[in-house]
Amino acid sequence: MNYEERDALGMYKRSMSNGVGPSVRRGPGPYLMGANTLVGNDVYNVDGEDLGDIKEIMLDMRTGQVSYAVLAFGGFLGMGDKLFAVPWEALKLDTENQRFVLRVDKDRLKTAPGFNKDQWPDMADAKWEQGIRSYYDAKPPLETPLS
Repeated sequence: MNYEERDALGMYKRSMSNGVGPSVRRGPGPYLMGANTLVGNDVYNVDGEDLGDIKEIMLDMRTGQVSYAVLAFGGFLGMGDKLFAVPWEALKLDTENQRFVLRVDKDRLKTAPGFNKDQWPDMADAKWEQGIRSYYDAKPPLETPLS
């Protein structure tokens, strides 16, 4: 499911074309998006392989920035999924296909550090964060603490 289908407020809907040119988008997307419209979006790798979907978006409340997307991979019909905290910087929104792209091979994702829904890691642990960022080769964002 993509952000246009999850748009309860109507801010990402396409406007009607006037017949002269292409239809015009209204609303803030894709540069500014509601987090709830991104949950459920598919994630593919650059080879076009389906890696799963976004289950949650984690915000750093100290900076107001998105830290991680929780990716569910494997399992069947939501059962037995393994969860992965993927640094936000490692994901790219593919607006043409309305999905995210993660630069990781499917076999590498299978061996990535993950967790299950009943045992979430301490995502605030700096050592854990460094290991995850290193695994996905994602640089941390510039921190701008909230005042």
